[in-house]
Amino acid sequence: MIPLYKLEKLPRAQKLRKIVKIFSFAENRLNSASEKNAGIYTQAELIFFADSAKLLASDEFFPANARNVFKEAYNFFSMIINGQPWDYPVFLRTLNNIKHILYNETGREQADWDFTCGGGLDADKRQIIEGMHVYLEDIRSPFNVGAMFRTAESFGVEKIILSPFCADPLHPRARRTAMGCADIIPWEKRELFPAQSENAAHNVPVFALETGGVPLAEFPFPRKGVMIAGSEELGVSPRALAAADASLGRVSIPCYGTKASLNVSVAFGIALQMWRSKILAAAV
Repeated sequence: MIPLYKLEKLPRAQKLRKIVKIFSFAENRLNSASEKNAGIYTQAELIFFADSAKLLASDEFFPANARNVFKEAYNFFSMIINGQPWDYPVFLRTLNNIKHILYNETGREQADWDFTCGGGLDADKRQIIEGMHVYLEDIRSPFNVGAMFRTAESFGVEKIILSPFCADPLHPRARRTAMGCADIIPWEKRELFPAQSENAAHNVPVFALETGGVPLAEFPFPRKGVMIAGSEELGVSPRALAAADASLGRVSIPCYGTKASLNVSVAFGIALQMWRSKILAAAV
């Protein structure tokens, strides 16, 4: 760790970049530690945290609210150094606040994968709805694919099917956004509605998340079935729409703004939440 006297002499931009790296590393250590206590840090590290926070609090280029965060951090670290009891969530939030203030100050754009979510994912703990499947058709953005995997896992989707032209869930950007969910939710890539079976009956109900359909609250969501979510640009394909119309049809989310549209991953989450809620309500 760089000595504080050397840190103080660095140009401001370089100094902030070094400090944010140190606090990011400290946050990751605390978040991933099996025992959440200050014993994972040496006394020298704790003193460095306090001195760095004090140094940042004296930087008049920061707005007043940011300097107040640094002052509170200095007081908190000083309390720990003096052997007083401390609270793990407060420690973690203190490190996190400093990190993200410095991200903004150094021009680093923050994305979903910058957020620390400690611990691995245990597939055995998944609470799935058996027969709840989704078909992602030509979702081009790795970010959207990753977000949809994360959402599907959260609401208990049993399996995801991706069309051959979907962005790859193993793409680095998709993996970052999925935050481990692509590793624990079953998925496969294949064409669910090939041309030769355009009018063929399917073994389970299918429906499309698309405009011009039955409003979300009124839609007869099935106990088991496949929900189709289509391309960000073009929506669900005519072939998949034909299959949906021959089955349960289309479900739509009422929108009231001027744009009257939603990002596909956001619409996907809204529809999944309603689907799961109706399944659970019917089971009572």
